[in-house]
Amino acid sequence: MIKAEVFRQYDIRGIVNEELDENSFYLIGKGFGTYIRNKNLKTIVLGGDARHSTPSFMQAFSKGALETGCDIIDLGIVPTPVLYFSIWKLKTDGGAMVTASHNPPRYNGCKLNLGLSSVYADELQKVLQIIQKGDFVSGQGNYVKNNDMGDIYIDYVVNGIKLQRPVKVIVDGGNGVGGPYLTAILRRLGCEVIDMFCEPDGDFPNHHPDPTIAKNMEALSKAVIENKYELGIGLDGDADRIGVVDEQGKLLLGDQILNILARDYLKHNPGKKIIADVKCSMNLFNDIIKYGGEPIMYKTGHANIKMYMQEKKVEFAGEMSGHIFLADRYLGFDDAIYVSCRFCEIVAQTLNPVSSFLADQPKLFNTPELHTSCPDAKKFEVVAKVCEEFKKEGYEVNDIDGARITFSDGWGLIRASNTTPIIVTRYEAITEERMNEIKGLIEGKIQKYL
Repeated sequence: MIKAEVFRQYDIRGIVNEELDENSFYLIGKGFGTYIRNKNLKTIVLGGDARHSTPSFMQAFSKGALETGCDIIDLGIVPTPVLYFSIWKLKTDGGAMVTASHNPPRYNGCKLNLGLSSVYADELQKVLQIIQKGDFVSGQGNYVKNNDMGDIYIDYVVNGIKLQRPVKVIVDGGNGVGGPYLTAILRRLGCEVIDMFCEPDGDFPNHHPDPTIAKNMEALSKAVIENKYELGIGLDGDADRIGVVDEQGKLLLGDQILNILARDYLKHNPGKKIIADVKCSMNLFNDIIKYGGEPIMYKTGHANIKMYMQEKKVEFAGEMSGHIFLADRYLGFDDAIYVSCRFCEIVAQTLNPVSSFLADQPKLFNTPELHTSCPDAKKFEVVAKVCEEFKKEGYEVNDIDGARITFSDGWGLIRASNTTPIIVTRYEAITEERMNEIKGLIEGKIQKYL
């Protein structure tokens, strides 16, 4: 049988041979295949990342899905954006990507799609319930291998980007699957590219494949400074999240990358709405208004944001974690390869350094995302009580996802993680002292209910 806890909020994820094995993936294939067939649909495009367990897990998934009468188009080892692109291009009913994204090597997992929408939360639980009940449909599907989609995707991205001049860029692929794609595209666009750690390797020997954490980007920062390049771009393990360092080797936070892209987007699309998650800086929200846009604050989580974006017909959205979604000139899913190219387009419009792009913004002091351990059974209750208390005290509280409490000179966020037994907090203010005061105020209330 399969362990229920590997079915997380947004995807399936667990430790290989402890929580997930070939039999698990056979059952996931049968469960998802049944879920698709119950909707009178049948075609699934299948891809996987560079982890050592991925090929055998893909095979097992495929076997399970074929037994439900679903047809499988197997793309082999590809970045997640290539899988999403293939769903659109081949007009398949669904997709499955065997990946644990930026998790350590001992993990693997699976992202499921219905069209270009994520199967997550309650819908993902339906797949689990089918497996638990053994309530599978049976049939005999067709299996085909398709090795062409990677090249078709590269052509599509290259044709949609126009650089006004060559950009000098270093790409850190994090030994994930995206590095070879991004370097190929940037070179075809005329950029001067140095590649680092771009050979896919499921052991991630050079650093953990999460480009939003400064320590993982140290080698990239150093290389950018030494080679006097304009910027460095890092990708996560399956290339749906981006990290950027400027010419001084300084890591841009996810909301700063969003901010730079938002200014460019609003230049061409005045008055448009932009969605960003509750963790983002007030500089971003204020800047969107300043540049004539309408900011919408929404829940954290790539699946939440993608769904809300489709629902509200918004063309541009993103979150602190480096998932950025562009339906402006593109297809609306989180694609760090494409977003990297759009970022280079902006760099190519000027000779000013990347470090100057947001230099006109007020200096704010903020914490990274902070984590407090709290049992899964209790974390939502603690957050709800803190939220309620601030509301009673008359503070401005946005409770779309936990509680974001706004003060005249800063804000604080408290939310329960959807994936781990922790409470997440983040703080920002106009001075470091005030940031720590806000932190103390909110953490005092958290401790009271913990």
